[in-house]
Amino acid sequence: MSRSEKAIITTMCMIYDENDNILVQDRVNPNWPGITFPGGHVEHGESFVESVIREVYEETGLTIMNPMLCGVKQFMTRDDERYIVLFFKTNSFSGELKSSDEGEVFFIKRKDLENYTLANDFADMVKVFESDELSEFYYYRDANGDWKIKLL
Repeated sequence: MSRSEKAIITTMCMIYDENDNILVQDRVNPNWPGITFPGGHVEHGESFVESVIREVYEETGLTIMNPMLCGVKQFMTRDDERYIVLFFKTNSFSGELKSSDEGEVFFIKRKDLENYTLANDFADMVKVFESDELSEFYYYRDANGDWKIKLL
């Protein structure tokens, strides 16, 4: 039996500053619209850190430094592929903020996040980004075939 499986690997980054602001993206993608953090697919042969730096730059115009891995999200797709999102965070960045085709990007106060229309399950994802006790957001199907979430 093979131990390998097909996987789609992506990254997402929480960018924050010393004034309790976080950078959010209002995604226009109909498959997962709403407020989230910037990120995207890891290219073939690309390191995870290089991917998150590239994706953040493409979607925000900002160059991030020292992104730290802080969690993971995963689930199985309909095509039986493991979809993995590596969560990073950083407070080290430079550049001029600009939006992209992915959606408008802007800073908000962290305490105001719940006042926005968030992407599906994004509030639970933020718990993993911010927690020292959590490291995984895991979707699974229960005995009835319904999607459930575990925060581990």
